[in-house]
Amino acid sequence: MPDLWTDLLACMDLRLHPTAPQTDAEAPEPDPQATLSVFEGPNQQLEYHRLFGGQLLAQFLRAAVFACPDKTVKSVHVIFAREGKSDAPVYYVVQPQHRGRSFATLTVVARQKGDVIATALLSMTAFEEGRANQEIGAVPPVPGPAHTVDIGLIPWETRSLTDLGDKAAGPAEYDLWMRTPEVGAELAPGLVSYATDLNVIGTVLRPLEGFDHSGNGTEFTSATTSHTLWFHRPFRSDDWLLLRHAGLVMAHGRAYGRGDVLTADGTLVASFAQEALLRFRP
Repeated sequence: MPDLWTDLLACMDLRLHPTAPQTDAEAPEPDPQATLSVFEGPNQQLEYHRLFGGQLLAQFLRAAVFACPDKTVKSVHVIFAREGKSDAPVYYVVQPQHRGRSFATLTVVARQKGDVIATALLSMTAFEEGRANQEIGAVPPVPGPAHTVDIGLIPWETRSLTDLGDKAAGPAEYDLWMRTPEVGAELAPGLVSYATDLNVIGTVLRPLEGFDHSGNGTEFTSATTSHTLWFHRPFRSDDWLLLRHAGLVMAHGRAYGRGDVLTADGTLVASFAQEALLRFRP
C-alpha cells in the first residue's frame, strides 16, 4: 500500500475520460451549447474501504480546473448524496453552465457504479487586481514542534495547542496549523479542501462533556452532508496555514460549523462551512 501522501497526490491527477461511462447512460442530456467533460479519479486506499469526503472535495476542484484551465475556483458547494467505496473509480461529469471573460459556473456530478455519490456547484474567476481589506482577529505564532499532533488522514505537518481528543468540555473552537511537503501552488486549494473536512464535527462536540470525534459509530453517528469553501486569495500549502474552526450549531440530528484559513502573517486566504449528520445513540 502506498504511503498516504503519495496516495493522495495520485488522487489529484485525474484522467480525462473519452466518453461518459456506460453506467451514466441514464444521466440527463447536457445542454447542447455546453461542453461536457468526464474525468476519472483514482481513490485513496484506506483501511475502512470507504471514500473520505476530503478526497471528493479535492477531486471536484481538480476536475473544474482541468475543464476550465483559464480560471481558478472561487467557491465550491458540495452535497454528499451517499457513501462511496474505494473499490471502483469515481467519474466526475463536468458541465459548464456559464463561461464569460471574468467568471464561469460549472456543475460537477461524481458517479460511482452508476450511482450519484456527490454533486458540486463551482464558481470560477479570472485573476484581477483590486482594492484589498480584511476584518479578522490576529493570528498567534505557529506553535513549536512540541505541539505536533497526529490528525489521522492528514499526511503532513500539523500542530495545535488544543487536544481535540480531550473529552473534557471546552469551547467549540479549534485552531490547527498545517504545512504540506513542497508542492505546486496549483494543488494548494485541493489539499486545503481535503483538510477542512476532518475537524468540524469534533469542534462542534467540544462543549459536550465525555464526547469527542472518536465516538462516531459507537456513541453517535456522524457524516458530512454538505461542505462549502470560498477562496479569497492565492496561497501555497507548503507554507504554514492556520485552519481556525468554530462549531456553531447542534440541533435536530445535525451539526454546523465554519472556519477560516489564514497564512502565518494573518492573511485570510479561504473560508469554509460544513453541515453534518450528528445522531446520538439512546
